[in-house]
Amino acid sequence: MKGILSILSKAIRTFATSNNGDGLSEGVSFCVGYKVLTIGINGLWGSLPVAKMSLSATTKKTDFKSLSSFPLHFLLEQHPGHTSFGMSVFNLSNAIMGSGILGLSYAMANTGILLFLILLVGVAILSLYSVHLLLMTAKEGGSLIYEKLGERAFGWPGKIAAFGSIIMQNIGAISSYLFIVKYELPQVIRAFLGLDEITGEWYMNGNYLVVIVSIGIILPLSMLKNLGYLGYTSGFSLACMIFFLGVVIYKKTQLPCPLPFLHHHSSNLSTNASHHLSPPLNSTLHMDFSRHDAHSSTGVHMEPHADAEEMCTPKYFVFNSQTAYTVPILAFAFVCHPEVLPIYSELKDRSRKKMQNVSNLSILTMLIMYMLSALFGYLTFYENVEAELLHTFTKVYKFDTLLLLVRLAVLTAVTLTVPIVLFPIRSSITTLLFSGREFSWIRHMLIAAGILTLNNLLVIFVPTIRDIFGFIGSSAATMLIFILPAAFYIRLVKSVPFRSPQKIGATIFLIVGVIFMIGSLSLIVMDWIHNPSGSSDGH
Repeated sequence: MKGILSILSKAIRTFATSNNGDGLSEGVSFCVGYKVLTIGINGLWGSLPVAKMSLSATTKKTDFKSLSSFPLHFLLEQHPGHTSFGMSVFNLSNAIMGSGILGLSYAMANTGILLFLILLVGVAILSLYSVHLLLMTAKEGGSLIYEKLGERAFGWPGKIAAFGSIIMQNIGAISSYLFIVKYELPQVIRAFLGLDEITGEWYMNGNYLVVIVSIGIILPLSMLKNLGYLGYTSGFSLACMIFFLGVVIYKKTQLPCPLPFLHHHSSNLSTNASHHLSPPLNSTLHMDFSRHDAHSSTGVHMEPHADAEEMCTPKYFVFNSQTAYTVPILAFAFVCHPEVLPIYSELKDRSRKKMQNVSNLSILTMLIMYMLSALFGYLTFYENVEAELLHTFTKVYKFDTLLLLVRLAVLTAVTLTVPIVLFPIRSSITTLLFSGREFSWIRHMLIAAGILTLNNLLVIFVPTIRDIFGFIGSSAATMLIFILPAAFYIRLVKSVPFRSPQKIGATIFLIVGVIFMIGSLSLIVMDWIHNPSGSSDGH
């Protein structure tokens, strides 16, 4: 077969070179034995000419010279996609969403409403622009694999930069999802068993539970060969997060301000409870007054506040030591770039414009959900909201059916998202270490198992989710959103002059990304030095 491919490759290049792309018939076919081998190339990237190779000459002209720059194995590997537009939107939206939505109320509390909205919209627009650069680069760079684009742009260093960024970003994302499982699943089991506190049994130990979920649910889903199969689980996962958003909005209308649990002195408790909290007789609302150690265990300050009105007044611009984490958290919340190219490769009747529309719709939908979730979560707890929103609700409700359903919905959503995020990691490892080899189910499964093992170790031994959000958002997410797409675009897109507005814009985008990454990492490291042991964060 390799000999046949070599003959075909030479023949294509001979035709393309000798004809200079002019006067070449629509296609060429070759007789192999008694069979005619016909090669069809279905409009690569939506811009390369459609070439049907047949021996019969026609009057149609095809610029075959553009195809001669691609190795034949690359042309043959570009299988037509089978995933519909809607399923692609579900998959990309699910890749964007996840645990990031749980940290946005915390981000708003440390920036203020207006500054947060400005930053959120800004990051969303930059993410869309970044996807545009990435799709343009894939079109002219001739690959739908991030690492190959890096290699064609900058050689081995570019390939390693893309590989490292994707690995860091997606391992961080998976770890953050598993953090949710670790901290929320024990609460769900506690509520089902009707217990006031989490006991020491193994089935209420988050470390054991996250391993069980990884082996029993995530690993089997990660065995699937194609992303398209996960479209249905992605749709269900998004429905779960929409339910979460609806409950967050509903709870804002039900909870008083200030919440009694914010005052742990008995006098303040009795006063505030009598004046501000009047649940109906059949309500399942139970205030948790027993958490005297809440500050050390969760990072939420439980200081009595003299002015309740000030405590319940929203702030529009806030600057403090935690503001350094805000933009990285926002960047982390919109990163979908490692999944863009795999989803593009499986999109039915794919074209750059169609994939851009998939990205636009997905990011716009997530932007709206992020805005509503952050706003209502912040207006419920104000400055006392934690880095993980659901954990804050735990202090208000001991037993609440609706909140229990929300926890189950979020757990379902993040669990079903992990296999989608795992796909690009496995693709990167395969491209780097096993390039050119045939597909192997054993290798496919072992890589997935290894990735999940590493993530489980991180979740068990890393203390807080905020550290993951902040560090990954400042480094890998910045590389994937700002630096790599801009650098690849500048280097690989030859059809646009360097002094053109497009290239100048990409250059500015690249410089902003470098400045942002250095600045954010510096601020976060300074915060780690001055506030060790997560003294101001929660799970």
